[in-house]
Amino acid sequence: MVLERISFLQEQSAVKKTPFSGDPIRFPVTKSYLPNKEKYLSYVNEIYKTGILTNNGPLVKRLEEKLKERFNLEHIILVANGSLALQVVYKALGLRGNVVTTPYSFVATTSTLVWEGLKPIFSDIERSSFNIDPIKTQNKINPETSAILGVHVYGNPCSVESLDDLAKSSGVKLIYDAAHAFDVTYKGQSLLKYGDASVLSFHATKLFHCIEGGAVATNNGDLAKKIRLLINFGIKGVNQIDGPGTNFKMNEFEAAMGLCLLDDIESIKEKRKKIADFYRSKLSPSIEFQKWSLQSESQGAYAPVLLESEALVLEVEKALQAKGVWPRRYFYPSLDNLDYLQDEKKSFVSQDIASRILCLPIYYELDFNDQEQYIINTINSVIHNKGCR
Repeated sequence: MVLERISFLQEQSAVKKTPFSGDPIRFPVTKSYLPNKEKYLSYVNEIYKTGILTNNGPLVKRLEEKLKERFNLEHIILVANGSLALQVVYKALGLRGNVVTTPYSFVATTSTLVWEGLKPIFSDIERSSFNIDPIKTQNKINPETSAILGVHVYGNPCSVESLDDLAKSSGVKLIYDAAHAFDVTYKGQSLLKYGDASVLSFHATKLFHCIEGGAVATNNGDLAKKIRLLINFGIKGVNQIDGPGTNFKMNEFEAAMGLCLLDDIESIKEKRKKIADFYRSKLSPSIEFQKWSLQSESQGAYAPVLLESEALVLEVEKALQAKGVWPRRYFYPSLDNLDYLQDEKKSFVSQDIASRILCLPIYYELDFNDQEQYIINTINSVIHNKGCR
């Protein structure tokens, strides 16, 4: 199936090699991977045979088992999306008061806290890794703190040992937003093994997706049991309700998509890593890149570049858009600038990185010739014309 798809995409890329047509978005920042249609339909046929569409159906169970085996974890609980996965973890861990977290992330990391009545306390980030700084985090913990919420930014592992020591010595919970970290390993093991729980997003824009969806990963059996009750209205058995809950469950059609992508995941990662490496090898030496953990390896989830100034970011962005290329200032703004939070202690490293970051297109179907002609050459040309070092 994978070989058939690659052959199809090679044919399509040959068709694409024409002068820019003037389409408003020719190269988006990301594009959802779609597996072989016949394979997906084979799972749909299974759904029609069973008549089961949701409520922990056979395909959801199958995908959970495959992911548990892949990550060598005790518990993977599939849910409707990554944001809900965060929210159910907060509930299951009984968080109260303040949660120390990073201002450099997608807004869902912070908005889910606020939604659940928790107060985000921002700890600034490390300039090289873009991840939450454990030293600064220590200074943010007080008697009102119930947890640390770290983010493996772009899939780059946080300083997990330092954060683990800090959480234990402070008596607080440790949660990881691992939305970008599918299949990332650290010291030869799944990165999801760290903390009380890790949360994944399987949104359509992710390297691995289920159209929509997410998961909670944990080795804590009691926590997993509690989460399964919470995502299913608190229903423990027939005519038995154990407590309040809601509906966060994944459906069978989403699980079918996940099973398809899991079969293709190695080829997806390989192509995306090649695209990311091509950017690093061809872009101007004045561009900086995120420093990756020496104990890990990028899966090509994102392609962020750090430019010399915000003014240059805006100029590069404009030049790319004129060629039909739509990058994204991801993450911008730094979340400590959100009006509704009114955080007086600003995170200056996060603000600086957020003002100068630009995520470039990276997806399975991106052709290397197009990547060089329309994206790399355009960026290098702007930088050269500005006389950047």
